[in-house]
Amino acid sequence: MNLTTFKSFPQKAALAFAFVLCLSFTAEAQKIAIVDVQKVLNGMNEYTQAQDELDRIAAGWRQEIAKKYDNIKSMYNSYQAEQVLLSDDARRQKEDEIVAAEKEVRDLQKEKFGPEGALFEKRKQLVQPIQEKVYTAIEDYANERGYDFIFDKGGSAGLIFNKVDAEKTDDIIKRVNR
Repeated sequence: MNLTTFKSFPQKAALAFAFVLCLSFTAEAQKIAIVDVQKVLNGMNEYTQAQDELDRIAAGWRQEIAKKYDNIKSMYNSYQAEQVLLSDDARRQKEDEIVAAEKEVRDLQKEKFGPEGALFEKRKQLVQPIQEKVYTAIEDYANERGYDFIFDKGGSAGLIFNKVDAEKTDDIIKRVNR
């Protein structure tokens, strides 16, 4: 069990408890379905094309960053070889150049691969519409077939659809406050 799973366990347990509690207050049988959203996505050509494009873009950026790191390594090796021949000012200048180059590459990595970086934005641009298409299809399917709940088998989303009248939070709050 990894740390992420452990941290989300109380949330999942609370969700499961709330789900069981909701079911215990309803007299009618609930219709439940399980969907593996990742399998659905992987079966879509547009999703695999988007993933391929993201992989291609990321590989290009990684290659660009690797070249910059190679350049910094070359700068450092050159500095090491010349260090004894340089004056204190020249040594500091070379060191500052190396440090500035390293900072520039780290900033580039953050810009491209950071939490709000270019890859994240590109993923959002390419993949989010496809995911919305899948979730709309799930919702339409659930409404057409009369499902009350649909859970995602493989993902971290858990509950991905529930009937509006299945929401019983206010009823539980009333019971707790009695």
